[in-house]
Amino acid sequence: MSIRESEILELIKSCSKDKASESKLESLFSEILQKYDRTKSHLSLLENATKHDYDSILITELNLKEPGPRIVYVNDGFTKMTGYSREEVIGKTPRILQGEKTDRHVLDRLKKRLIDGQAFFGHTVNYRKDGSEFINQWDIHPLTNSEGEITHWVSYQRDITERQETSKVLFDATIDFEELEENSKRTFVDLDIQGNIISSNKSFREILKRDVDELKEIKIWDLVAEKDNAEVKDLFQDFDADVISEDNYTWEFKSDGDQKLMLEADVKSFVSSDHTVIRIHFDNVSLRNRVIETLKKKSENIEDLLKSHDEFVMKFKKDENGEIYCSYVSESYQDITGLSQATLLDQGIESVVSKKTADIIRESLTKAFGGKRCSEKCEYVGKNDGTIAMIQSFKPIVNEKENKVEAVKSVALLELGID
Repeated sequence: MSIRESEILELIKSCSKDKASESKLESLFSEILQKYDRTKSHLSLLENATKHDYDSILITELNLKEPGPRIVYVNDGFTKMTGYSREEVIGKTPRILQGEKTDRHVLDRLKKRLIDGQAFFGHTVNYRKDGSEFINQWDIHPLTNSEGEITHWVSYQRDITERQETSKVLFDATIDFEELEENSKRTFVDLDIQGNIISSNKSFREILKRDVDELKEIKIWDLVAEKDNAEVKDLFQDFDADVISEDNYTWEFKSDGDQKLMLEADVKSFVSSDHTVIRIHFDNVSLRNRVIETLKKKSENIEDLLKSHDEFVMKFKKDENGEIYCSYVSESYQDITGLSQATLLDQGIESVVSKKTADIIRESLTKAFGGKRCSEKCEYVGKNDGTIAMIQSFKPIVNEKENKVEAVKSVALLELGID
């Protein structure tokens, strides 16, 4: 028991009228402590479950009207990403991250979704405590109580200012996209060190066609085909997190009919409330292979389908006269705008953006070559003279030896606010 708890118990004793009231107050205090410990445990599980996917977690109260929604919890990732301490933001509103370049249209869509009790995914420019800009991606979901009533909002956040996805598959309209999307969601199961299933998400239960009660009665290796059974058992024999293979395991699971269900297992462990929990994330290899085969039938060149089509990267330098020019643009520029890379490289950035954007980019490049990062909303010209809304970040590339900016890297990201 901590000194603080001892002091509270002493205070209860000194303030109580009699033994009966002292006993009641102690019982109430004990119940509060238990709820606090459970909350800490749940938050620990929440953070461990998402720490590889998101930079920060923020929880707010339900009320959206100003001065709400008030922040009730932030994790270490939030303080690292924004520069604010917990003490500075608890009781405040996430609006402290907003500023001049924060897109009101995205915020309006966000507010409407939350009022309707729906999740939201989107991004816009936010600001750190020191005033520096970053592109913040939100993934916001409602938290409900045992009666199913929404009580809070949890926001998973990521700084995607310099994001560069290595691949993104574009599916043909004839593919059953909804089925693929549902099955591609993260699939996981939590186990104790004896191989007993503590919990599993809906995706895991659905692909194995098992319900919660069934899974409570069996070990993880009971779900695996005979040929991989021994390997799974060996993993849990005197479990040691330090000897888990860095490579993922691939196991065949039992499924209905003759169809094989191959799952790739990424095994991790963490300690929660003094107990070791083993979390396994699964990638549905069977589904992935079927998707790739389908895509191969739709295109002779699979590489074209694996390019990112929602952002492009540019590099700017200065010539001998100090004039700024674009020295590089990624191939995805042509995928997004329909214009060739040569148009931009030969004629310059001003030839492929709106007049308003040309001024914004000149100003941003001046800042970046001066050593300051920045992000702006921009409009690029498309093939049919339409405009394409982007959020563009500018980052100085510094020559450490000479202590000067020698180039500027820029990532242009399609504006996104998916309901």
